[in-house]
Amino acid sequence: MSASGGTKAIVAALGANLAIAVAKFVAAGFSGSASMLAEGVHSVADSGNQALLLLGGKKAKKAASEEHPFGYGRERYIYGFLVSIVLFTVGGVFALYEGYEKIAHPHEVEHWYWPVGVLVFAIIAETFSFRTAIQESNQVRGKLSWGQFVRRAKAPELPVVLLEDLGALVGLFLALGGVGVALLTGNGVWDGVGTMCIGVLLVVIALVLAVETKSLLLGESADPAERDKINAALVDGETVTRVIHMRTLHLGPEELLVAAKVAVQHDDTAVQIADAIDAAEGRVREAVPIARVIYLEPDIYRAQETEGESVSEPSDMTGPRA
Repeated sequence: MSASGGTKAIVAALGANLAIAVAKFVAAGFSGSASMLAEGVHSVADSGNQALLLLGGKKAKKAASEEHPFGYGRERYIYGFLVSIVLFTVGGVFALYEGYEKIAHPHEVEHWYWPVGVLVFAIIAETFSFRTAIQESNQVRGKLSWGQFVRRAKAPELPVVLLEDLGALVGLFLALGGVGVALLTGNGVWDGVGTMCIGVLLVVIALVLAVETKSLLLGESADPAERDKINAALVDGETVTRVIHMRTLHLGPEELLVAAKVAVQHDDTAVQIADAIDAAEGRVREAVPIARVIYLEPDIYRAQETEGESVSEPSDMTGPRA
């Protein structure tokens, strides 16, 4: 699955959230609704999310340096992790606090038409943003289910925006329900209940994103289909006869490191082996363009030493040849 930064989806979500945040705060000020205030903070947090994702994408484009020889591709993972831990959690905790205060000290929702009108507007705007995120994701999702896409995506931006927009839509309906029940019953406690539900929702989304981005930060291998392509491209059947061991690691969403020990003929000359290794690197880059950093170690295949081992199991990668 190719990686994509989903810039169009991020910008669409940023514009929608900024407009919605302003409208929610105005409505909260006129109506005194805790749900609206929590939703306003949620929209500000969402806007900060998109700003961080855009900043991470920009920083990831910096050229490799002596201190960071493999480049800055993981900046996108770091900023995705910041989004999940800091902003989502801050929004969730704030909503939980506001909900508790509203339940402990309830008061009627005033000027009901402000929160209801803003929530309807926000639902329409978030729907368009969510639709854009779905369209962008469908371009890279392939045959994966949505759950598999969120778990396996190597670019953090689209899963973050998808879950963020989904959480925003669900949160808006919760806020609308809380305000609606409070108006019907004349009991402001229901406004607080809606706010508490929004807080729980945001914390759950934060935890899901934290788990996924943590995995990316630790370092994930290439997808199985890409590993198969790399394995097939390395072998030419003449000088390179098989792959003994292979490791892949994402240095960023669109940059893959490949390290492999390959079997060569025992009577080949050094020049023949060097030419075969260079040709293998070229085939790998053609088969999987994101394989930017490749280290191959030639060796003699010994069946008794590798019996029962897989090309994806741990091995000694000493003495690689760039």
